[in-house]
Amino acid sequence: MVSIFEIVRALGLFALAGLAEIGGGWLVWQWLRVGRAWPFGLVGAVVLVLYGMIPTLQREPAFGRIYAAYGGIFVVLSLLWGWRVDAWMPDRWDVLGALVCLVGVFVIMFAPRAGY
Repeated sequence: MVSIFEIVRALGLFALAGLAEIGGGWLVWQWLRVGRAWPFGLVGAVVLVLYGMIPTLQREPAFGRIYAAYGGIFVVLSLLWGWRVDAWMPDRWDVLGALVCLVGVFVIMFAPRAGY
């Protein structure tokens, strides 16, 4: 059985990675697509490198499992970012899809497995 502490820790790391990936990508977007100054791109690149490092802090040893579960968190965070930062309103289908992704995260990461 996975402890609540481990669940909170894993979800926190996923959230941190998601914010780094989305934030870094957004900064690069601002530089290349919106015409912001080059430091936006540079900071975005550094943040994206940090994003690549954060998942290594997860306790789960399987790279594929971590990134599969992270994908569900990324979907949710992307919709939240669009809503809060870009003033874009997700519709009910976006929300339903995000909930399906979250269920997938919990199944992938926290299902009981032999040997754990």
